[in-house]
Amino acid sequence: MAVPLVRLLAAAVTVAALVTVVPPEPAHAATVSAPAATEPGWELADEIREAITPPRIPPRRVTITAHGADPTGRRDSTDAIAAAITAAARKGGGKVVVPPGEYRTGAIHLRSNIELHVSRGATLRFSQDPADYLPMVHTRWEGIELYNYSPFVYAYGVHDVAITGEGVLDGQADPEHWWPWKTEPDGHGGVVETEHRNALHAMAEQGVPVAQRRFADSKLRPNFVQFYRSSTILVSGVTLTNSPMWMIHPVLSENVLVDGVTLDSPDGPNSDGVNPESSRNVVIRNSRFNNGDDCIAVKSGRNADGRRIGVPSENIVIHDNRMFAGHGGVVIGSEMSGDVRNVFAERNVMNSPHLDRALRIKTNSVRGGTVEGVYFRDNDVPAVADAVIRINFHYEEGDVGDFTPTVRGIHIDNVHSVGGEFALYLRGYERSPITDITIRDSTFSEATTPMLLEHVRGLTFDNVTINGVSYDGTIDHGPRSHHRTPPALHQ
Repeated sequence: MAVPLVRLLAAAVTVAALVTVVPPEPAHAATVSAPAATEPGWELADEIREAITPPRIPPRRVTITAHGADPTGRRDSTDAIAAAITAAARKGGGKVVVPPGEYRTGAIHLRSNIELHVSRGATLRFSQDPADYLPMVHTRWEGIELYNYSPFVYAYGVHDVAITGEGVLDGQADPEHWWPWKTEPDGHGGVVETEHRNALHAMAEQGVPVAQRRFADSKLRPNFVQFYRSSTILVSGVTLTNSPMWMIHPVLSENVLVDGVTLDSPDGPNSDGVNPESSRNVVIRNSRFNNGDDCIAVKSGRNADGRRIGVPSENIVIHDNRMFAGHGGVVIGSEMSGDVRNVFAERNVMNSPHLDRALRIKTNSVRGGTVEGVYFRDNDVPAVADAVIRINFHYEEGDVGDFTPTVRGIHIDNVHSVGGEFALYLRGYERSPITDITIRDSTFSEATTPMLLEHVRGLTFDNVTINGVSYDGTIDHGPRSHHRTPPALHQ
């Protein structure tokens, strides 16, 4: 049944080769057919939640103080923590308890059927000395495999593993430790980590075996918590703060639950909160994010190395979280060369002038990859700095590669926002437009520019208002068109 086409509104901005939608005169009115009903994809989200199983941890308790850990923080407790984990593992697993107190430690390596329980009043303070994270381990750094410093808490090839409690894991990264590798000039036009970062990228492109990808005196910062090729994982209740870079990083892992965790590292570079990478069946809920980079970023490997491994991230459910500072609330990319599909985010509150975007997908033709099946509903965005919805094929390198990305099937329902430079910022390629975006029952208020569009096909509105103006129908934009009058809307 036809319904009236109402006016489209945008601020008067000019961006070369971009589409901006501007207000029509009343004579431009037309009729369009009503959009289709809500997509059924949320049924899969419920199935994912129901399929998550808790780790099987024997009831046995082992305290780290019984193995010599020092709760005063005067002596290093690394060996005592390792001894407690080994003692529990030899008996089939159990809960390794960190009692109240402050404990100095280096790398902690978890094993199958082990729960590291950081009690209320307990703080694990991780060493600021890189030597305490040697020997090097098999890890992934910004989407590329190598041997590097151990993550502060690391689990490789394990099952049924947990980090729980109401205590604190303090990475002790600060402007004098870890962070300067990303921020201080190296005297050659880059920052301290540039040389090793560039060398790692070259190794991956040249197919150098992973075992040979390592650097003496590496300047590549370790992740905080990483689960690698592991399954049935729980992180619950704890607070992580002052991270060297990515905070919780499941890689090539399955059946992961992050529940009720506080991730607080707003000053650290690349201090993403939770980054599932090439992982499946992941639920992130009831958590608080305050980060110096993306709050949650779904990834699947970078460039040649991501394509070599070829494992997507899929079946990711994100719900009932609160997000404050960060480059993005729910983000996909930019390391997404192995594809991402079936990402669901609902009932999240994203509320900070220091949060740049609510939903973000970032890629380019060097990264490539396909993103499909993204569902974003019942999310409130009382404050945002840049864009509420931002999908950009021109991230970092831009369109200079041979691996054209694909983004399709984005479903946005009942989202309400205030502020931002853009309500929608969607930039695809002429040869690969962003395809099939549906926005329903949503309001975007006080956006400086309602829409900036480039190469978008099938952008459908149903009961949407932007800056108080109603949108219904579908917009298609052909290659590199620039409209001063509204584009036609149709079925």
